[in-house]
Amino acid sequence: MSTKSLPVDEATMLSLAAAYPTPFHLYDEQAIRANARAFMQAFAWVPGFKNYFAVKACPNPSILKIMKEEGFGSDCSSLPELVLSQQAGIVGEDIMFTSNDTPDEEFAAAYEMGAVVNLDDITHIDSLVRSAKMPELISFRYNPGPDRTGNAIIGNPVEAKYGVTTEQLVPCYLKAKKLGAKRFALHTMVASNELDGSYIVETARMLFAQAIRLKEEAGIRLEFVNMGGGIGIPYRPDQKAMDIAWVSSEIKKLYDQMIVPAGLDPLRIVFECGRMVTGPYGYLVTHVRHVTSKYKNYVGLDASMANLMRPALYGAYHHLTVVGKSPSDSDGVYDVTGSLCENNDKFAIDRKLPEMVPGDVVVIHDAGAHGHAMGFNYNAKLRSAEYLLQSDGSVRMIRRAETMDDLFATLDF
Repeated sequence: MSTKSLPVDEATMLSLAAAYPTPFHLYDEQAIRANARAFMQAFAWVPGFKNYFAVKACPNPSILKIMKEEGFGSDCSSLPELVLSQQAGIVGEDIMFTSNDTPDEEFAAAYEMGAVVNLDDITHIDSLVRSAKMPELISFRYNPGPDRTGNAIIGNPVEAKYGVTTEQLVPCYLKAKKLGAKRFALHTMVASNELDGSYIVETARMLFAQAIRLKEEAGIRLEFVNMGGGIGIPYRPDQKAMDIAWVSSEIKKLYDQMIVPAGLDPLRIVFECGRMVTGPYGYLVTHVRHVTSKYKNYVGLDASMANLMRPALYGAYHHLTVVGKSPSDSDGVYDVTGSLCENNDKFAIDRKLPEMVPGDVVVIHDAGAHGHAMGFNYNAKLRSAEYLLQSDGSVRMIRRAETMDDLFATLDF
């Protein structure tokens, strides 16, 4: 079971909702730091262990600075994400740049920044060399195809647009070596929001096997393997968080069984988790605007799927707290909706909640990753502000809310 608690007491949350225009995202710095440190400690046996925080999860420089201070790097897939990382002080090989139909200018920028370039496709070798040149350190993203089943969110690897096939893997490294690469890494991403730790352990087994194969078939010794992200969080109260300590222990056993006898020790192990680092410690704070009964009972919020689109996009569950009202007072069953002209703009469907009235403060949990980051301007909605609950208990704005001037700035009137 996971506990869904607020980052501050209810009186403080009500005062924050009164002081700052809702909706807004609030991130708990102290909890994020503690979680990051626990992750690092779990893999302390790995020399040079690092998590490359997935910038896409929460692309705010204040969050990235916290990541840097906790020893993390960053995982990027676009030029703006590279620049965000650099501005936050994350530079060089502390940046992992994973290509995905990447334009030449972004390959060039990643190369100039000294980032670890992680190629998604065998044809990208020529694109990289054309736009920059082959870096000393190169990585490839591996897609195991029919040899591995992706989890429910990622889907069947055979259907995925990402990665180099098993047959292409050795030729990729041989070609990169011929073009001047001297250091090598291997990456994969075959899970998303996974709570079963054995899935991560089996991913390590798969990468270790490919590391051995690359040594035997290509004479390539990998410097590190990147396990990708994919470690999930318990969005539902009846779910349990992944036991990271157990996962680490099982990977250590595999390392000793496979990597050490193969003469590949030391082999660094890294991750690129974003969701599990910040996800549980972000909150979308919103007010109830309307309560109405039609064929169903509806609670209308001042937030919408433009602020948090996961429920509408994936049918994802996010826990709701009605601040100041006991969760045991489940006096009604409601659909909790936003204000977009889209019928799927719903945060919850048939959710048991206390009796709701206009003005109630609702906090939507687990919005610290893929929340504000996935926002958009459909219906000309303005993206909301972000605040950081700092370790000393003070609250600081780390992104102001958009204005109409921002929205109209790119238009020709």
